[in-house]
Amino acid sequence: MREFIVEADGGSRGNPGPAGYGSVVLDAATGETLVETYEYLGVVTNNVAEYRGLLAGLRAAHDLDPSARVHVRMDSKLVVEQMSGRWKIKHPDMKPLALEAGRIFPPERVTYEWIPREQNKHADRLANEAMDSGASASSVRKLSSSAASSGSAVDARAAADVRAAKAVASPGWAPADMGAPAAFVLLRHGETPLTPQKRFSGSGGTDPSLSDIGREQARRAAEALAERGTIQHILASPLTRTRQTAAAVAERLGIEVTVEDGLIETDFGAWEGLTFGEVRERYPDDLTTWLSDPEAEPTGGGESFAATATRIAATRDKLVAAYAGRTVLLVTHVTPIKTFVRLALGAPPESLFRMELSAASMSVVAYYADGNASVRLLNDTSHLRP
Repeated sequence: MREFIVEADGGSRGNPGPAGYGSVVLDAATGETLVETYEYLGVVTNNVAEYRGLLAGLRAAHDLDPSARVHVRMDSKLVVEQMSGRWKIKHPDMKPLALEAGRIFPPERVTYEWIPREQNKHADRLANEAMDSGASASSVRKLSSSAASSGSAVDARAAADVRAAKAVASPGWAPADMGAPAAFVLLRHGETPLTPQKRFSGSGGTDPSLSDIGREQARRAAEALAERGTIQHILASPLTRTRQTAAAVAERLGIEVTVEDGLIETDFGAWEGLTFGEVRERYPDDLTTWLSDPEAEPTGGGESFAATATRIAATRDKLVAAYAGRTVLLVTHVTPIKTFVRLALGAPPESLFRMELSAASMSVVAYYADGNASVRLLNDTSHLRP
C-alpha cells in the first residue's frame, strides 16, 4: 500500500483577516514532493485557514491514490489534537471542516503528528505566497511524473476548493494597505501568595512562585488559548511567576517560550512585599508624590512609572518589528500590561490607577505598520470561570 506524507499550514493576518493555506504531498518512501497547493481564502480565522490547508492536502493525496495511507504533519497543535480525537471541537466554523477532513480517507488510514513550525517551512512558505498574492492566488503544482496521471482530478479539486473558499470566507472590512498588525495577547501571570493580599510585588522583591490557585489559573488560561488556536509565539518576563504561567501555556500549545527582559515588572524598592496601607503608614510623603508624579521613584530607589514607560515603549517597538503580522502571547505583569494599554490609547500616566487587571487576565493590543495601535481587549477573565 502506498504511503503519503501531507504537510499543511494556514495563516490569517489579523485573525480574522486576509488568509491563505499551503499544502504539500510527499512520497513517504522517497521524500519526493508530488504536489504543492496553495490558495488565498479571503477573510477567515487562522484556525479555519489551517483546516483548509489540511483539507487541500488530504484531497490532493486522495486524488493521487485513494487507497493510500497518509501521515499528516502540521505545526497546529489544535488541528492535530482535534483530528486525533484527543480534543473536542467546539467552534462552529471548524466542526464541518473537521468532519469533511475525516471523510476523505478512512480514519484508520490517517495518522497525525505535531511538528515545530521550523519543520513545516515548505507549507508555511506556500501559505504566505497565497496571502501575499491576494485574491488571485490559487495553485496546484504537480511536481512528479507519478502525479501526472491524476492531474485532471487534482485540477478539478482545486477549482472546487476555490468555490468552497468563497463560501467559507466571512464578510468584513477590506484589509488595510498597511497589512496585518502585530497582535500582542497580554496575559498577566497567575496568583502568587502575595496576590490576594494585594502586596507590592515587583522585580526587586522575593520573586514568588505561583500558588496552587495560580497554577490552576495558568492551566485554564492555557486551555482557553488552545481553544482559540491563534498564538504563534510566546514571550515571558524573566520572573518565576511569569515563566511558570508561560510554561503551562507552552506545554498545552506546543510552543517554546522566549524570555524577554523588557517585560519584567517595575521595581517597587522598599515597598516590595508591603500592602498599600502599610506603605501609606510608613512612607506617606513618598507615596503621595509617587501617586501624583510619574517621574517619582518608590522609596529606596525603585523604578518610576516614567522609566517603566520608556522601557516598555522600547520593548514594544522591538517586538512589533520582530513579529509583524503575527499573534504573540506576552506573559507579564500588572504595570507592563497597563503601560502597553496606556501607550496604545495615548492616555495620561494617571490612567494606570484607573485600570483593573486581575490575575491571569488577558488583554489584547494590535500594532499596525503605520504606527497606529488598537486596544481590542482589557482584563478578560471569562476563561477563569467554572
